Amino acid sequence: MPPATSPGLDDRLARVRFRRALTLLLMTLLLPGSAQLVAGRKDVGRIAIRAWLSVVGALVLVVLVGLVWSGFVLWLFSSTFVLGVIRLGLFVLALAWAALFVDAWRLGQPLGLRQKQRLAMVGLNGFLCFSVAGSLLFASHMVGVQRDFITAMFGDGTATDSTHGRYNVLLLGGDSGADRWGLRPDSITVASIDEETGHTVLFGLPRNMANFPFREGSVMDEQFPDGYDCEGCYLNGLSTFAADNEELFTEYDDPGVEATIEGVEGITGLDINYYAMVNLKGFRSLVDAVGGVRLNVRARIPIGGIGAPVTGYIEPGVQRLNGFQTMWFARSRSGADDYSRMARQKCVMNAMLDQLSPQVVVSKFSAIAEASKEVISTDLPASELDRFVGLALKAKAQPVATVSFVPPLVNTAAPDIPLIHERVAQALERSQERGETAEADDREKPVPERAARGKAPVTVPGPMTGGSLGSMAEGYVANDATDLSSAC
Repeated sequence: MPPATSPGLDDRLARVRFRRALTLLLMTLLLPGSAQLVAGRKDVGRIAIRAWLSVVGALVLVVLVGLVWSGFVLWLFSSTFVLGVIRLGLFVLALAWAALFVDAWRLGQPLGLRQKQRLAMVGLNGFLCFSVAGSLLFASHMVGVQRDFITAMFGDGTATDSTHGRYNVLLLGGDSGADRWGLRPDSITVASIDEETGHTVLFGLPRNMANFPFREGSVMDEQFPDGYDCEGCYLNGLSTFAADNEELFTEYDDPGVEATIEGVEGITGLDINYYAMVNLKGFRSLVDAVGGVRLNVRARIPIGGIGAPVTGYIEPGVQRLNGFQTMWFARSRSGADDYSRMARQKCVMNAMLDQLSPQVVVSKFSAIAEASKEVISTDLPASELDRFVGLALKAKAQPVATVSFVPPLVNTAAPDIPLIHERVAQALERSQERGETAEADDREKPVPERAARGKAPVTVPGPMTGGSLGSMAEGYVANDATDLSSAC
Protein backbone atom coordinates (compact mmCIF):
# COMPACT_ATOMS: atom_id res chain seq x y z
CA MET A 1 0.00 0.00 0.00
CA PRO A 2 1.56 3.38 -1.05
CA PRO A 3 2.38 5.85 1.69
CA ALA A 4 -0.32 8.40 2.34
CA THR A 5 0.35 12.04 1.48
CA SER A 6 -1.30 15.13 2.85
CA PRO A 7 -3.69 17.20 0.70
CA GLY A 8 -1.33 20.18 0.94
CA LEU A 9 1.59 18.16 -0.40
CA ASP A 10 -0.55 16.86 -3.28
CA ASP A 11 -1.48 20.42 -4.23
CA ARG A 12 2.14 21.52 -4.22
CA LEU A 13 3.20 18.52 -6.32
CA ALA A 14 0.37 19.20 -8.78
CA ARG A 15 1.43 22.82 -9.12
CA VAL A 16 5.06 21.77 -9.68
CA ARG A 17 4.07 19.27 -12.39
CA PHE A 18 1.85 21.87 -14.05
CA ARG A 19 4.58 24.52 -14.01
CA ARG A 20 7.02 21.97 -15.44
CA ALA A 21 4.66 21.07 -18.28
CA LEU A 22 3.95 24.74 -18.97
CA THR A 23 7.67 25.57 -18.96
CA LEU A 24 8.42 22.84 -21.50
CA LEU A 25 5.84 24.28 -23.88
CA LEU A 26 7.14 27.82 -23.49
CA MET A 27 10.72 26.61 -24.01
CA THR A 28 9.62 25.01 -27.27
CA LEU A 29 7.99 28.27 -28.32
CA LEU A 30 11.06 30.37 -27.59
CA LEU A 31 13.79 27.87 -28.56
CA PRO A 32 12.56 24.79 -30.42
CA GLY A 33 14.35 21.66 -29.18
CA SER A 34 15.27 23.04 -25.76
CA ALA A 35 12.53 21.00 -24.05
CA GLN A 36 13.90 17.81 -25.56
CA LEU A 37 17.43 18.81 -24.60
CA VAL A 38 16.58 19.09 -20.89
CA ALA A 39 13.84 16.49 -20.49
CA GLY A 40 13.79 14.15 -23.48
CA ARG A 41 16.03 12.84 -26.22
CA LYS A 42 19.08 15.07 -26.21
CA ASP A 43 20.07 14.15 -29.78
CA VAL A 44 16.70 15.36 -31.08
CA GLY A 45 17.03 18.54 -29.02
CA ARG A 46 20.50 19.29 -30.36
CA ILE A 47 19.41 18.80 -33.98
CA ALA A 48 16.34 21.03 -33.49
CA ILE A 49 18.32 23.81 -31.76
CA ARG A 50 21.03 23.79 -34.44
CA ALA A 51 18.42 23.91 -37.18
CA TRP A 52 16.60 26.79 -35.47
CA LEU A 53 19.79 28.77 -34.91
CA SER A 54 20.71 28.21 -38.57
CA VAL A 55 17.33 29.64 -39.66
CA VAL A 56 17.68 32.65 -37.37
CA GLY A 57 21.29 33.18 -38.48
CA ALA A 58 20.30 33.05 -42.15
CA LEU A 59 17.48 35.55 -41.53
CA VAL A 60 19.79 37.94 -39.69
CA LEU A 61 22.36 37.62 -42.48
CA VAL A 62 19.75 38.44 -45.13
CA VAL A 63 18.64 41.52 -43.17
CA LEU A 64 22.21 42.75 -42.69
CA VAL A 65 23.12 42.19 -46.34
CA GLY A 66 19.84 43.82 -47.37
CA LEU A 67 20.68 46.94 -45.39
CA VAL A 68 23.92 47.25 -47.33
CA TRP A 69 22.77 45.91 -50.70
CA SER A 70 19.03 46.07 -51.36
CA GLY A 71 19.50 44.37 -54.73
CA PHE A 72 20.32 41.12 -52.94
CA VAL A 73 16.92 41.06 -51.24
CA LEU A 74 15.16 41.85 -54.53
CA TRP A 75 17.02 39.00 -56.21
CA LEU A 76 16.29 36.66 -53.33
CA PHE A 77 12.54 37.17 -53.56
CA SER A 78 12.37 37.12 -57.36
CA SER A 79 14.33 33.90 -57.96
CA THR A 80 11.92 31.03 -58.52
CA PHE A 81 14.54 28.53 -57.34
CA VAL A 82 15.18 30.39 -54.08
CA LEU A 83 11.45 30.89 -53.53
CA GLY A 84 10.91 27.16 -54.02
CA VAL A 85 13.56 26.38 -51.41
CA ILE A 86 12.05 28.91 -48.97
CA ARG A 87 8.57 27.50 -49.51
CA LEU A 88 9.72 23.95 -48.83
CA GLY A 89 11.76 25.10 -45.82
CA LEU A 90 8.78 26.90 -44.26
CA PHE A 91 6.59 23.83 -44.78
CA VAL A 92 9.13 21.52 -43.13
CA LEU A 93 9.69 24.01 -40.30
CA ALA A 94 5.95 24.18 -39.62
CA LEU A 95 5.61 20.40 -39.36
CA ALA A 96 8.77 19.99 -37.28
CA TRP A 97 7.82 22.75 -34.84
CA ALA A 98 4.33 21.30 -34.42
CA ALA A 99 5.88 17.89 -33.71
CA LEU A 100 8.16 19.45 -31.06
CA PHE A 101 5.14 21.03 -29.36
CA VAL A 102 3.38 17.66 -29.25
CA ASP A 103 6.51 16.02 -27.88
CA ALA A 104 6.94 18.78 -25.27
CA TRP A 105 3.34 18.16 -24.17
CA ARG A 106 4.19 14.43 -23.82
CA LEU A 107 7.30 15.24 -21.80
CA GLY A 108 5.07 17.26 -19.44
CA GLN A 109 3.39 13.97 -18.44
CA PRO A 110 -0.20 15.13 -18.95
CA LEU A 111 -1.65 11.99 -17.31
CA GLY A 112 -0.04 13.06 -14.04
CA LEU A 113 -1.83 16.41 -14.08
CA ARG A 114 -5.18 17.15 -12.58
CA GLN A 115 -8.13 17.29 -14.93
CA LYS A 116 -8.36 21.10 -15.19
CA GLN A 117 -4.61 21.37 -15.59
CA ARG A 118 -4.63 18.66 -18.25
CA LEU A 119 -7.42 20.42 -20.17
CA ALA A 120 -5.55 23.71 -19.92
CA MET A 121 -2.38 22.12 -21.29
CA VAL A 122 -4.26 20.47 -24.14
CA GLY A 123 -5.83 23.81 -25.08
CA LEU A 124 -2.52 25.70 -24.82
CA ASN A 125 -0.63 23.08 -26.81
CA GLY A 126 -3.30 23.07 -29.50
CA PHE A 127 -3.27 26.87 -29.68
CA LEU A 128 0.53 27.01 -30.01
CA CYS A 129 0.62 24.21 -32.58
CA PHE A 130 -2.03 25.76 -34.79
CA SER A 131 -0.89 29.37 -34.42
CA VAL A 132 2.83 28.76 -34.99
CA ALA A 133 2.48 26.04 -37.61
CA GLY A 134 -0.45 27.84 -39.23
CA SER A 135 1.54 31.06 -39.54
CA LEU A 136 4.45 29.23 -41.14
CA LEU A 137 2.16 27.34 -43.51
CA PHE A 138 0.48 30.61 -44.50
CA ALA A 139 3.90 32.16 -45.12
CA SER A 140 4.78 29.11 -47.22
CA HIS A 141 1.57 29.61 -49.18
CA MET A 142 2.36 33.29 -49.82
CA VAL A 143 5.85 32.40 -51.02
CA GLY A 144 4.23 29.83 -53.32
CA VAL A 145 1.84 32.48 -54.64
CA GLN A 146 4.76 34.75 -55.49
CA ARG A 147 6.65 31.90 -57.13
CA ASP A 148 3.60 30.90 -59.20
CA PHE A 149 3.02 34.55 -60.10
CA ILE A 150 6.58 34.98 -61.36
CA THR A 151 6.43 31.68 -63.26
CA ALA A 152 3.10 32.59 -64.89
CA MET A 153 3.95 36.22 -65.64
CA PHE A 154 7.60 36.12 -66.63
CA GLY A 155 9.30 33.75 -68.99
CA ASP A 156 12.84 32.49 -69.29
CA GLY A 157 13.69 34.53 -72.35
CA THR A 158 16.97 36.24 -73.06
CA ALA A 159 17.78 39.37 -71.08
CA THR A 160 18.77 42.40 -73.15
CA ASP A 161 21.29 45.10 -72.36
CA SER A 162 20.40 48.74 -71.87
CA THR A 163 20.94 51.19 -74.72
CA HIS A 164 22.93 54.31 -73.84
CA GLY A 165 22.21 53.63 -70.19
CA ARG A 166 18.43 53.25 -70.55
CA TYR A 167 15.88 50.46 -70.72
CA ASN A 168 12.97 51.07 -73.08
CA VAL A 169 9.76 49.18 -72.30
CA LEU A 170 6.76 49.29 -74.63
CA LEU A 171 3.48 49.53 -72.70
CA LEU A 172 0.40 48.46 -74.67
CA GLY A 173 -3.20 48.71 -73.50
CA GLY A 174 -6.21 47.21 -75.23
CA ASP A 175 -9.67 45.78 -74.69
CA SER A 176 -10.14 42.13 -73.86
CA GLY A 177 -12.93 41.06 -76.19
CA ALA A 178 -12.62 37.81 -78.13
CA ASP A 179 -11.60 39.79 -81.21
CA ARG A 180 -9.65 42.46 -79.37
CA TRP A 181 -7.19 41.07 -76.81
CA GLY A 182 -3.73 41.52 -78.25
CA LEU A 183 -5.13 43.38 -81.28
CA ARG A 184 -5.40 47.08 -82.14
CA PRO A 185 -4.05 48.49 -78.85
CA ASP A 186 -5.75 51.69 -77.71
CA SER A 187 -2.82 52.90 -75.60
CA ILE A 188 0.79 52.88 -76.82
CA THR A 189 3.54 54.25 -74.56
CA VAL A 190 7.28 53.76 -74.32
CA ALA A 191 8.72 54.01 -70.81
CA SER A 192 12.40 54.92 -71.05
CA ILE A 193 14.10 54.24 -67.72
CA ASP A 194 17.58 55.33 -66.66
CA GLU A 195 19.38 52.19 -65.47
CA GLU A 196 21.20 54.07 -62.70
CA THR A 197 18.71 56.58 -61.33
CA GLY A 198 15.37 55.11 -62.42
CA HIS A 199 14.38 58.49 -63.85
CA THR A 200 11.61 57.77 -66.35
CA VAL A 201 10.30 59.46 -69.49
CA LEU A 202 7.00 58.33 -70.98
CA PHE A 203 6.74 58.70 -74.76
CA GLY A 204 3.11 58.58 -75.88
CA LEU A 205 2.20 57.54 -79.41
CA PRO A 206 -1.32 58.06 -80.80
CA ARG A 207 -3.08 54.97 -82.04
CA ASN A 208 -4.07 56.75 -85.30
CA MET A 209 -0.54 57.65 -86.39
CA ALA A 210 0.03 56.89 -90.07
CA ASN A 211 2.77 57.22 -92.71
CA PHE A 212 5.65 56.25 -90.47
CA PRO A 213 8.79 54.17 -91.13
CA PHE A 214 9.80 50.90 -89.50
CA ARG A 215 13.05 49.83 -87.93
CA GLU A 216 15.57 49.37 -90.70
CA GLY A 217 15.94 45.74 -91.73
CA SER A 218 12.85 44.60 -89.81
CA VAL A 219 10.08 42.37 -91.18
CA MET A 220 7.68 45.30 -91.59
CA ASP A 221 10.39 47.43 -93.21
CA GLU A 222 10.79 44.76 -95.88
CA GLN A 223 7.03 44.81 -96.49
CA PHE A 224 6.73 48.61 -96.43
CA PRO A 225 10.11 50.08 -97.45
CA ASP A 226 8.49 53.49 -98.04
CA GLY A 227 6.71 53.50 -94.69
CA TYR A 228 3.22 52.52 -93.54
CA ASP A 229 1.44 54.70 -96.09
CA CYS A 230 -1.42 52.48 -97.22
CA GLU A 231 -5.08 53.51 -97.02
CA GLY A 232 -6.49 53.08 -93.50
CA CYS A 233 -3.14 51.89 -92.11
CA TYR A 234 -2.55 53.15 -88.57
CA LEU A 235 -0.16 52.32 -85.76
CA ASN A 236 -2.74 50.36 -83.76
CA GLY A 237 -3.52 48.25 -86.83
CA LEU A 238 -0.03 46.70 -87.10
CA SER A 239 -1.01 43.78 -84.89
CA THR A 240 -3.97 43.04 -87.16
CA PHE A 241 -1.70 43.02 -90.22
CA ALA A 242 0.71 40.68 -88.45
CA ALA A 243 -2.11 38.34 -87.41
CA ASP A 244 -3.21 38.12 -91.03
CA ASN A 245 0.35 37.46 -92.20
CA GLU A 246 1.79 35.22 -89.50
CA GLU A 247 4.00 33.44 -92.03
CA LEU A 248 6.18 36.59 -92.05
CA PHE A 249 6.84 36.33 -88.30
CA THR A 250 7.72 32.68 -87.80
CA GLU A 251 10.69 33.63 -85.60
CA TYR A 252 8.52 35.53 -83.09
CA ASP A 253 6.14 34.28 -80.41
CA ASP A 254 3.70 37.19 -80.84
CA PRO A 255 3.59 38.58 -84.40
CA GLY A 256 1.25 41.43 -83.44
CA VAL A 257 3.52 42.70 -80.70
CA GLU A 258 6.61 42.33 -82.88
CA ALA A 259 5.04 44.33 -85.72
CA THR A 260 4.03 47.05 -83.25
CA ILE A 261 7.54 47.15 -81.77
CA GLU A 262 9.06 47.54 -85.22
CA GLY A 263 6.75 50.48 -85.90
CA VAL A 264 7.43 52.13 -82.54
CA GLU A 265 11.18 51.76 -83.03
CA GLY A 266 10.92 53.35 -86.47
CA ILE A 267 8.91 56.29 -85.12
CA THR A 268 10.96 57.00 -81.99
CA GLY A 269 14.41 55.77 -82.98
CA LEU A 270 14.56 53.86 -79.69
CA ASP A 271 15.51 50.20 -79.27
CA ILE A 272 12.74 48.43 -77.35
CA ASN A 273 14.02 46.00 -74.70
CA TYR A 274 10.75 44.51 -73.50
CA TYR A 275 7.00 44.95 -73.74
CA ALA A 276 4.08 44.69 -71.34
CA MET A 277 0.50 44.39 -72.57
CA VAL A 278 -2.31 45.45 -70.25
CA ASN A 279 -5.87 44.23 -70.58
CA LEU A 280 -7.79 47.46 -69.92
CA LYS A 281 -11.02 45.69 -68.97
CA GLY A 282 -9.18 43.42 -66.55
CA PHE A 283 -7.23 46.43 -65.27
CA ARG A 284 -10.14 47.24 -62.96
CA SER A 285 -9.50 44.05 -60.95
CA LEU A 286 -5.88 45.10 -60.41
CA VAL A 287 -6.93 48.54 -59.18
CA ASP A 288 -9.47 46.96 -56.83
CA ALA A 289 -6.77 44.60 -55.56
CA VAL A 290 -4.62 47.54 -54.41
CA GLY A 291 -7.55 49.34 -52.81
CA GLY A 292 -8.20 51.91 -55.53
CA VAL A 293 -6.20 54.81 -56.96
CA ARG A 294 -6.25 58.42 -55.77
CA LEU A 295 -6.77 60.75 -58.76
CA ASN A 296 -7.56 64.40 -59.36
CA VAL A 297 -10.75 64.39 -61.42
CA ARG A 298 -10.83 67.88 -62.93
CA ALA A 299 -14.19 67.58 -64.70
CA ARG A 300 -17.14 65.17 -64.96
CA ILE A 301 -15.97 62.07 -66.79
CA PRO A 302 -18.76 60.19 -68.61
CA ILE A 303 -19.09 56.45 -68.10
CA GLY A 304 -20.01 55.04 -71.50
CA GLY A 305 -20.73 57.06 -74.62
CA ILE A 306 -19.30 56.91 -78.19
CA GLY A 307 -21.71 54.36 -79.63
CA ALA A 308 -23.19 53.43 -76.26
CA PRO A 309 -25.38 55.26 -73.73
CA VAL A 310 -23.78 57.32 -70.97
CA THR A 311 -24.73 55.45 -67.79
CA GLY A 312 -23.16 57.77 -65.23
CA TYR A 313 -20.35 60.14 -64.39
CA ILE A 314 -17.20 60.31 -62.30
CA GLU A 315 -17.66 63.52 -60.39
CA PRO A 316 -14.89 66.14 -60.03
CA GLY A 317 -12.57 66.22 -57.02
CA VAL A 318 -9.48 64.58 -55.59
CA GLN A 319 -10.75 61.14 -54.67
CA ARG A 320 -9.93 57.45 -54.53
CA LEU A 321 -11.46 55.70 -57.52
CA ASN A 322 -12.24 51.99 -57.64
CA GLY A 323 -11.30 49.77 -60.54
CA PHE A 324 -14.44 50.43 -62.59
CA GLN A 325 -14.11 54.20 -62.18
CA THR A 326 -10.38 54.20 -62.90
CA MET A 327 -10.92 52.20 -66.08
CA TRP A 328 -13.44 54.75 -67.35
CA PHE A 329 -11.29 57.67 -66.24
CA ALA A 330 -8.54 56.23 -68.46
CA ARG A 331 -10.62 55.31 -71.49
CA SER A 332 -13.64 57.64 -71.67
CA ARG A 333 -13.82 59.63 -74.92
CA SER A 334 -17.32 61.11 -74.66
CA GLY A 335 -16.98 64.89 -74.73
CA ALA A 336 -13.22 64.55 -75.24
CA ASP A 337 -10.73 63.48 -77.90
CA ASP A 338 -8.06 60.79 -78.20
CA TYR A 339 -5.31 63.13 -77.04
CA SER A 340 -7.21 64.26 -73.95
CA ARG A 341 -7.70 60.60 -73.13
CA MET A 342 -3.99 59.95 -73.62
CA ALA A 343 -3.28 62.69 -71.07
CA ARG A 344 -5.60 61.05 -68.53
CA GLN A 345 -3.98 57.68 -69.14
CA LYS A 346 -0.58 59.17 -68.30
CA CYS A 347 -2.07 60.47 -65.05
CA VAL A 348 -3.28 56.97 -64.15
CA MET A 349 0.21 55.54 -64.83
CA ASN A 350 1.78 58.19 -62.65
CA ALA A 351 -0.71 57.62 -59.82
CA MET A 352 -0.14 53.87 -59.85
CA LEU A 353 3.64 54.35 -59.68
CA ASP A 354 3.35 56.98 -56.95
CA GLN A 355 0.85 55.15 -54.74
CA LEU A 356 1.90 51.50 -55.03
CA SER A 357 4.18 51.37 -52.00
CA PRO A 358 6.05 48.21 -50.95
CA GLN A 359 3.77 48.06 -47.89
CA VAL A 360 0.65 47.97 -50.07
CA VAL A 361 2.15 45.32 -52.36
CA VAL A 362 3.16 43.09 -49.41
CA SER A 363 -0.14 43.43 -47.55
CA LYS A 364 -2.24 42.72 -50.65
CA PHE A 365 0.19 40.62 -52.62
CA SER A 366 -2.05 37.59 -53.09
CA ALA A 367 -4.88 39.64 -54.62
CA ILE A 368 -2.44 41.68 -56.74
CA ALA A 369 -0.72 38.56 -58.05
CA GLU A 370 -4.03 36.89 -58.93
CA ALA A 371 -5.29 40.00 -60.72
CA SER A 372 -2.00 40.64 -62.53
CA LYS A 373 -1.92 37.19 -64.11
CA GLU A 374 -5.21 38.03 -65.86
CA VAL A 375 -4.26 41.62 -66.72
CA ILE A 376 -0.67 41.68 -67.92
CA SER A 377 1.43 39.72 -70.39
CA THR A 378 5.10 40.53 -70.91
CA ASP A 379 8.33 39.17 -72.33
CA LEU A 380 10.40 40.46 -69.41
CA PRO A 381 12.39 37.41 -68.23
CA ALA A 382 12.19 36.41 -64.58
CA SER A 383 15.95 36.88 -64.31
CA GLU A 384 15.46 40.64 -64.84
CA LEU A 385 12.61 41.05 -62.37
CA ASP A 386 14.81 42.12 -59.46
CA ARG A 387 16.49 44.78 -61.62
CA PHE A 388 13.18 46.31 -62.69
CA VAL A 389 11.67 46.18 -59.21
CA GLY A 390 14.70 48.13 -58.04
CA LEU A 391 14.27 50.63 -60.87
CA ALA A 392 10.59 51.04 -60.00
CA LEU A 393 11.47 51.84 -56.39
CA LYS A 394 13.96 54.46 -57.60
CA ALA A 395 11.42 55.89 -60.05
CA LYS A 396 8.88 56.37 -57.25
CA ALA A 397 11.08 59.00 -55.63
CA GLN A 398 11.48 61.06 -58.80
CA PRO A 399 9.22 63.04 -61.12
CA VAL A 400 8.09 61.27 -64.27
CA ALA A 401 8.48 63.24 -67.51
CA THR A 402 6.27 62.76 -70.54
CA VAL A 403 6.36 63.65 -74.24
CA SER A 404 3.51 62.67 -76.56
CA PHE A 405 3.73 62.88 -80.33
CA VAL A 406 0.30 64.37 -80.91
CA PRO A 407 -1.12 67.67 -82.18
CA PRO A 408 -0.06 70.43 -82.16
CA LEU A 409 3.51 69.05 -82.03
CA VAL A 410 2.94 66.33 -84.60
CA ASN A 411 0.48 65.86 -87.43
CA THR A 412 -0.49 62.23 -86.88
CA ALA A 413 -1.46 61.77 -90.55
CA ALA A 414 1.97 62.93 -91.77
CA PRO A 415 4.36 62.85 -88.81
CA ASP A 416 7.69 64.66 -88.95
CA ILE A 417 9.92 61.71 -87.99
CA PRO A 418 13.18 63.75 -87.72
CA LEU A 419 11.38 66.12 -85.34
CA ILE A 420 10.17 63.17 -83.26
CA HIS A 421 13.70 61.76 -83.05
CA GLU A 422 14.96 65.20 -82.04
CA ARG A 423 12.35 65.53 -79.28
CA VAL A 424 13.15 62.03 -78.01
CA ALA A 425 16.86 62.88 -77.82
CA GLN A 426 16.11 66.17 -76.04
CA ALA A 427 13.86 64.51 -73.48
CA LEU A 428 16.40 61.80 -72.71
CA GLU A 429 19.22 64.34 -72.42
CA ARG A 430 17.09 66.46 -70.09
CA SER A 431 16.23 63.37 -68.05
CA GLN A 432 19.87 62.46 -67.63
CA GLU A 433 20.82 66.01 -66.68
CA ARG A 434 18.09 66.30 -64.11
CA GLY A 435 18.76 63.05 -62.30
CA GLU A 436 19.37 64.04 -58.71
CA THR A 437 18.32 67.70 -59.24
CA ALA A 438 14.82 66.96 -60.60
CA GLU A 439 12.93 68.34 -57.61
CA ALA A 440 14.97 71.56 -57.54
CA ASP A 441 14.33 72.11 -61.25
CA ASP A 442 10.59 71.64 -60.75
CA ARG A 443 10.47 74.17 -57.90
CA GLU A 444 12.00 76.76 -60.25
CA LYS A 445 9.40 76.15 -62.93
CA PRO A 446 6.52 78.66 -62.41
CA VAL A 447 3.66 77.02 -64.36
CA PRO A 448 2.35 74.52 -63.84
CA GLU A 449 3.32 74.38 -60.19
CA ARG A 450 4.56 71.07 -58.93
CA ALA A 451 2.09 69.38 -56.57
CA ALA A 452 3.50 68.00 -53.35
CA ARG A 453 3.37 64.22 -53.45
CA GLY A 454 0.58 62.82 -51.33
CA LYS A 455 -1.32 66.17 -51.28
CA ALA A 456 -4.08 67.60 -53.43
CA PRO A 457 -2.68 68.76 -56.79
CA VAL A 458 -2.53 72.48 -57.40
CA THR A 459 -5.31 73.89 -59.56
CA VAL A 460 -3.72 75.41 -62.65
CA PRO A 461 -5.78 77.99 -64.58
CA GLY A 462 -6.28 77.50 -68.28
CA PRO A 463 -8.41 75.63 -70.80
CA MET A 464 -9.60 72.10 -70.08
CA THR A 465 -10.93 69.42 -72.40
CA GLY A 466 -12.36 66.09 -71.32
CA GLY A 467 -10.92 66.40 -67.82
CA SER A 468 -7.38 67.20 -69.03
CA LEU A 469 -5.65 70.56 -68.86
CA GLY A 470 -5.21 72.02 -72.33
CA SER A 471 -6.79 71.54 -75.72
CA MET A 472 -6.02 69.81 -79.00
CA ALA A 473 -5.00 73.12 -80.56
CA GLU A 474 -2.70 74.16 -77.71
CA GLY A 475 -1.66 70.73 -76.49
CA TYR A 476 -2.41 68.92 -73.22
CA VAL A 477 -0.18 69.57 -70.22
CA ALA A 478 0.03 65.89 -69.23
CA ASN A 479 1.17 64.98 -72.74
CA ASP A 480 4.29 67.16 -72.46
CA ALA A 481 5.51 67.71 -68.90
CA THR A 482 8.75 67.50 -66.99
CA ASP A 483 6.81 66.37 -63.91
CA LEU A 484 3.64 64.45 -64.61
CA SER A 485 2.37 64.91 -61.04
CA SER A 486 2.00 68.66 -61.58
CA ALA A 487 0.06 68.14 -64.81
CA CYS A 488 -2.46 65.76 -63.28
